[in-house]
Amino acid sequence: MEETAIKVKQVSKIYKLYDSPAARLKDALGLSRKGNYREHEALRQVDLEVKKGETIGIIGTNGSGKSTLLKIITGVISPSSGEVEVAGRISALLELGAGFNQEYTGIENVYLQGTMMGFSKEEIAQKMDDILEFADIGDFVKQPVKTYSSGMFVRLAFAVAINIEPEILIVDEALSVGDVFFQSKCYRKFEEFKKMGKTILFVSHDLSSITKYCDRAVLLNKGVKVMEGTPKEAVDRYKMALVEQKEAKRRENTSLWQPKDSGEKWRDHISINPETLEYGDKQAVIVDFAIADETGKLSNVIEKGTRFTIKMKVLFEEDVAEPIFAFTLKNLMGIELTGTNTMVEKQMVDPAKKGDIRTISFTQKMTLQGGEYLLSLGCTGYEKEEFKVHHRLYDVCSLGVVSDKNTVGYFDMESVVEVE
Repeated sequence: MEETAIKVKQVSKIYKLYDSPAARLKDALGLSRKGNYREHEALRQVDLEVKKGETIGIIGTNGSGKSTLLKIITGVISPSSGEVEVAGRISALLELGAGFNQEYTGIENVYLQGTMMGFSKEEIAQKMDDILEFADIGDFVKQPVKTYSSGMFVRLAFAVAINIEPEILIVDEALSVGDVFFQSKCYRKFEEFKKMGKTILFVSHDLSSITKYCDRAVLLNKGVKVMEGTPKEAVDRYKMALVEQKEAKRRENTSLWQPKDSGEKWRDHISINPETLEYGDKQAVIVDFAIADETGKLSNVIEKGTRFTIKMKVLFEEDVAEPIFAFTLKNLMGIELTGTNTMVEKQMVDPAKKGDIRTISFTQKMTLQGGEYLLSLGCTGYEKEEFKVHHRLYDVCSLGVVSDKNTVGYFDMESVVEVE
């Protein structure tokens, strides 16, 4: 019979939200009146059982309670109700910087972390070479960690976490800070840990990592455990949760480019960026848009290697002789990775009259690596050889790519390998 490493039973966490620090102080001293705060339920009666040797992923939209659950399991915070049982030594990599003294050097922080885990100074010294070799940050280990970049910080923190012989490793999104080579080294360590029978629990927005490395996945939404099952099942349900979150945002968002009629739109199925940059002379307006997977389902999560379609609907407020329709995809740093337009594709577009509506579809194969990207849309044209921008929507929504194989760089060149 498999042994249980972590057991979470009916765990809830309620935070009190105060309007001011003074109100918090009064409540702490028992001087406040009832109702001087609002309650926020971060977790609601969550159950979870993790067997020894399992790798479990936890996914969910922002604010779903993922980090709160990990903090309760590691003992950083206490639940409002419910019980947590842990069998084995935990090493946790939670928020960047948690447990580190900013004034101490890297080496001093290694000793600090090891001591907090119950190791003697001599035992930590024996592990020091392995920790420094894995972190690979050179002489910076002798400098105060307040001088570190976020990448160096996470290298050292992860090196400590995995080299103190934990039975359970808990990681909260921290690997997204490191570069692709360090991430690769960390995931190789994950594989080693799995072979050694260690238990791994981690939160990630990188759905491709969840799919590739996890035995099971748990989906949280608004503090409630929606489901647990295979990584693919959880990712599919996660897409539905994104649509629901987007629908709530849509009701709050009143962008100028949205038509005023109440009919359902394609964009109702995507999470729109509330800080979309839009501009143009509005002789033509992008009134709707969508991303569809190869089955035709509207979603802003696409599987790598499959075909997908970017669609937009344009309403012409004036006559436009030579309209051009375009899209681009950028990474989260704002670097344009790919894109095209009807002129580049040599697609003939007839002149548009006032009141015309055109629907444009760009269909292609997804070869970007797993991760998050930003979609921009545009309608431009020429008027007497002068270039005109009619309507542009920069970073209008995100596009997530799910992959179980990421090569180096931004694109997969789909290499065919032969070894003779």
